Amino acid sequence: MENSTVFFYLNLTMFMNIGHYRYPTFVFCLLLYSFIVTANLAMILIIIREKTLHEPMYVFIAFLSVNSLYGSAGFFPRFLMDLLSDTHLISRPACFTQIFIIYTYATYELTILSIMAYDRYVAVCHPLHYHRKMNSKTVYTLSCLAWVCPACNLTVSLFMIVRLPLCGNNIQKVYCASWNIVKLSCVTTAVNSIVALLGAIAIAFLPFSCILYTYLRIVVACWKKSSEVRGKVLQSCLPHVISFVIYSITSFSDTALSRQNPDEINPFVAVIMSLEFVIIPPVLNPLVYGLKLPEIRKHILKILCEKPQTKRIPVEHCQSQQ
Repeated sequence: MENSTVFFYLNLTMFMNIGHYRYPTFVFCLLLYSFIVTANLAMILIIIREKTLHEPMYVFIAFLSVNSLYGSAGFFPRFLMDLLSDTHLISRPACFTQIFIIYTYATYELTILSIMAYDRYVAVCHPLHYHRKMNSKTVYTLSCLAWVCPACNLTVSLFMIVRLPLCGNNIQKVYCASWNIVKLSCVTTAVNSIVALLGAIAIAFLPFSCILYTYLRIVVACWKKSSEVRGKVLQSCLPHVISFVIYSITSFSDTALSRQNPDEINPFVAVIMSLEFVIIPPVLNPLVYGLKLPEIRKHILKILCEKPQTKRIPVEHCQSQQ
C-alpha cells in the first residue's frame, strides 16, 4: 500500500482559467439557476393549488420538480462560488455531502420516472381499475420506495468510500463525484466495485427494466386501437418519454466520462458532459410538462390571465381558456 495522507480538503481541478469571462459565465449560470428554481416552484405550486390536479400523475410530476430543486441546490451554490474563486478547494464533509445530494438526485429522478411509467401503464392498460389500483395507499407506498431506497443505497456506498485512505486530493471534476474519489484510493477497491455494481443493478437496472416493460405493454395495448385513442395515449405519455430520454442521454454522458481519462478529452467538452445531468433535466422537465400536458398548461394560462392589465399574454388566449 502506498503512503496515504488524511486530506481535509479536496481540489476540484476541472475549472478552466477563463479570465474575465468568468463574470458573464457566472451571470448566465445564476440566471439558469434562477429559472430552475422559479419554473419548478411554479409547477409545484400550481399542482398544490389546483384540486383538479390532485391525481397520481400530477403528484409524481410535482415530485420531479421537488427533486430538481433538491439536486440543483446541491450543485449550483457551490459551483457559482467556484466560478468567481481562484482556488477550488472543498472540505471532505462538504464534498461527501455534495456526492450524497447529487447522486441521490440522479437516482431519485430514475425511480420517480419508473413509478410514473407504472402509473401510465395502469391508466392505459387497465383504465377501468385505475382508481382502485392507483389509490392513496399505492401512491404513498410507491413514493416511499422511490425516496427511501436510493437514500439507503447511497448511504451504504458513501460509508465505504469515506473509509478509503487517499493518496491524493485532486478530483478531475467541477463537483465531487464518488468514482473520482475511489480512483484516489491507496488500497484495492474490489469490494467497493462489487458493492457499486450491486447498487447499480438495484437502483438503475430495475427501474430501467420497469420503464421499458411498461411502455412495451402500452405499445402492445394501443397497437389495434383507433387513431384517436392512440393520439390520446401519445399526448398523455409523450412528456414522460421525453423526460426519460433526456435523463438517459445526460446520465450516460456523465457515466461514460467518469470511465475515461480526462486528460485525453477536450476540457470544455468534459465539463459540458459532466454538467448535463444536473442542469438539463431540471431546466427541461417543467417546460415539457407545462407545455405538453393540457391540464397544467390550462392552469398556467389561467393564472397569467387573472390580472389582464399586466398584458402578459394576448386576450384571445385568455378567452380560449374560459
